[in-house]
Amino acid sequence: MVKTNKILCAFFALAFSLMPYHYALAQSEDVERITEITVSGNQRIENETILSYMRLDKGDVISDKTMNRALKNLFNTGLFADVNLEKDGTVLKVAVKENPIVNQLFFDGNKRMQDEQLIDEVQLKPRVIYTKSKAQKDVERLVSLYQRGGRFGVTIEPKIIEREQNRVDVIYEIDEGPTTYVRKIIFVGNKAFSDSTLQDNIMTKEDRWYRFLSTTNTYDPDRMAYDKELLRRFYLSKGYIDVEIETAVAELTPDKEAFFITFTLKEGKRYKIGKVSMKTTLEGLDTEALQKDFPIVTGDWYNADKVEDVIQNITDAVGNLGHAFVDVTPNIKPVEGTNIVDIVFDIKEGARVFINQININGNVRTRDDVIRREFRVVEGDAFNSAKLRRSKQRIENLDFFSRVELDTKPVAGSPDKTDVDVTVEEKSTGSLTLGVGWSTYDGALIQTGISERNFLGRGQYLGFNVALAQKRTEYDISFTEPYFLGRDLAAGVDLFNMTHDLQDTSSYDQSSLGGALRLSWSYNEELRQSVKYTLREDEISDVDPDASLYIKEQEGKALLSMVSQSISYDRRNSTIRPSDGYVLTLSNDIAGLGGDDRFLRTDVYAAKYFPLADEWTLAFKGHAGYILGFGQDVRINQRYFLGGNDLRGFEQGGATGRDRASQDALGGDWVLTGTAELIFPLGLPQEMGVRGRLFTDVGATGEPPDTGKYTIDYSSKPRASVGFGISWDSPMGTINIDIAYAVLKEDYDKTEVFRLNFGSGF
Repeated sequence: MVKTNKILCAFFALAFSLMPYHYALAQSEDVERITEITVSGNQRIENETILSYMRLDKGDVISDKTMNRALKNLFNTGLFADVNLEKDGTVLKVAVKENPIVNQLFFDGNKRMQDEQLIDEVQLKPRVIYTKSKAQKDVERLVSLYQRGGRFGVTIEPKIIEREQNRVDVIYEIDEGPTTYVRKIIFVGNKAFSDSTLQDNIMTKEDRWYRFLSTTNTYDPDRMAYDKELLRRFYLSKGYIDVEIETAVAELTPDKEAFFITFTLKEGKRYKIGKVSMKTTLEGLDTEALQKDFPIVTGDWYNADKVEDVIQNITDAVGNLGHAFVDVTPNIKPVEGTNIVDIVFDIKEGARVFINQININGNVRTRDDVIRREFRVVEGDAFNSAKLRRSKQRIENLDFFSRVELDTKPVAGSPDKTDVDVTVEEKSTGSLTLGVGWSTYDGALIQTGISERNFLGRGQYLGFNVALAQKRTEYDISFTEPYFLGRDLAAGVDLFNMTHDLQDTSSYDQSSLGGALRLSWSYNEELRQSVKYTLREDEISDVDPDASLYIKEQEGKALLSMVSQSISYDRRNSTIRPSDGYVLTLSNDIAGLGGDDRFLRTDVYAAKYFPLADEWTLAFKGHAGYILGFGQDVRINQRYFLGGNDLRGFEQGGATGRDRASQDALGGDWVLTGTAELIFPLGLPQEMGVRGRLFTDVGATGEPPDTGKYTIDYSSKPRASVGFGISWDSPMGTINIDIAYAVLKEDYDKTEVFRLNFGSGF
């Protein structure tokens, strides 16, 4: 009995174990496989292409899973508006409806934005497959573009018009809405600086009537993020090491007509510099010699910009000693219980990283080599962050781009290499200038000009200018190639024709017709050299019958052939509106290599600027010049005349020696001038460009020639004046108004109290 039970148990076990096999066998007999696939509805896309997207073929099993997968694959291509898969026995029927092709693209309702601006933002273009998702993404991009321009009430609706052959015209209907301006910018937490001071140091501005030509009074999230960085840099440059720009919040009013922007910050303490030292692990490095040229000294307020300058100086100096891989880290150590920080510059061997590739993106017109030549490093060089920062600054200084971004990223699989990616956004570099105005010296003025600073995308300058004034007419054409022969060598040519009415000053008219060839190059970032050859014909004409005998003797034409050189050492923080640093310039002109004139002229210019406070600058300027004739007197049009812009309070040439009978200014063979000037704000917004000036000018000039032939009034005693003035960088050019009084003068000098220069460009 026991034996029988065991046999039954074994039989049932075997039966149960074979059940899945029999079930699977039965199932396999019910499996259906594809014997044929038919495709319908397609017009442009081949059957084979559709089958390849489906990833199904004859002999494959037909199941819900495989059909769903095939359906998803076809939709994911973006080629089809509708897909239907139907099983007819072992035949799989595929019916598709292709997405249409864009025939034409239109924008309707756009007034503030040109079609060219909008089409750069959209994916849908003629001959591109249309999908609703692409159209929606295009709408999002266009809305973002308008919002960056300050129009947050914009609405855009895409519409299509069906054409034959499964084509569509796409129309973006745009309601631009009103411009949404920044009504108020609020700062929370600022104690050391007023709201107006902080507003002057960010890009976003409050809406004001005088900002009608600006776009900075609209809300831009990218600009506001940059404003946070600008605020941080400003505080760091003023000694606030612990500053935190916590939040920047923009709130749109319910009517979408204005933004209120709030910056919340913590200033922290202001620090002065204590001990400044260096430590290094590099052998043979003389740290004391390096420290002599530091732009920061004990007792100064901490300035992050100057600390950055020190890092740059150390990196360059150590690199010149043969250390290609250098890491300079400033360790800022606050002295406990004080507002003093000690700075230790830690100089050590840096990681051995090389630049693999420099990739340039975003430039459409500007050629790659125009950007690439501004880099202080090349592919294969040792990685140097200071030189990369300088490269970015040089690219920005080209003024061809509204945005320059520089990023680095390591090369995968090569830890000793890094790529440098440069992304630029081009801006308009051509300009048409029209100007009307009046100046004390030239009278009423009309000026026009056309210029292109990035001619043909090569970085070349081409300009044509015309100035028509009561006392001056000038035509000139100028062309400059900044990298002549592929080197850091600027070459240029000038052609000009000028006439000048000098009847009030010296009783004659002067005209000049000619041209010049120029070359200039840099020895380093501060030292620049230039040479020039000038060939021109000068004519002194329309001499008054009662003019000085000296002037009558020079009536007629003379050919000038002159070689000039100028070398300049410029350490100013800005060439446009300097507030710190100095500049020295030495120039020489030698005439006589052909032509009629024979002379040597030497001029020395110097200026020094001292920052006293925010927007307060003390400036000292000086000029000394001397001209020596070779075997002949120097013609009157080459001599020095003192007065006017170089000695305010005196007429043009008003402090120069003159013929006693005719009162004609005759010029001198040397000149000395000096100016002390205090430049200060007038309480107006900084971007208006209005500044006040208090000044004093001094000067003296040499004796006119051949004084034995006629009686002259002349004195080498210094003249001086004091006064005040206003400068305005207006949309039509810079306007200078000066009120000056002569305090040291001779009886025969000609003075003027009011002087106005007003001219060019809008």
